[in-house]
Amino acid sequence: MSEVTSRRVVLQPSTVEIVFAWFQRVVSAYCLLFGILYWIRLIGFYPGPLWRFDLMPVHWQVAAVMLAVFFPFAAAGLWMLASWGPVIWFICAVTETVMYAGFPELFGHRLPIVAAHAAVALLYIVFRVVIWLQKRQTRR
Repeated sequence: MSEVTSRRVVLQPSTVEIVFAWFQRVVSAYCLLFGILYWIRLIGFYPGPLWRFDLMPVHWQVAAVMLAVFFPFAAAGLWMLASWGPVIWFICAVTETVMYAGFPELFGHRLPIVAAHAAVALLYIVFRVVIWLQKRQTRR
C-alpha cells in the first residue's frame, strides 16, 4: 500500500450530523403544515367569522399572506438541507413570535407556537455548536 493511499481520509457524516439532518426534516414537515394551515385560512376553509381573506383585518391579511408563502419555502429549504432553509424558517419564527407575543391584542395569544419556535431555535443552536466542536476536535 502506498503512502498516499494510507493517508486517505473517508468523509462520513457523524452521528450528530445525521440526527441534525433528520431534525431539519422534522422541522420542515411542521413548516409545511403551518404553511398549509395559513393557506386554508386564506382560501376560506377555516371555521370562524373573520377567516377568509376578504373578511380579515389588514394586519391579518399581511401576516397570513407572508407566512403562507414563506413557510412552504422554508420547508423546501430545510428538507433539502440547504443553507437558506433555516434562514427562511427564522424569518417565519420571528414573524409569528412578534405577532403572538408582541401584539396579542391583534393576533391573539398563542404561547404554544412561540414556545415551539423557541425550542426549535434552541435545539438548532445546540446541534450547530456540537457539530462545530466535533469538527474542531477532528482538525487537531
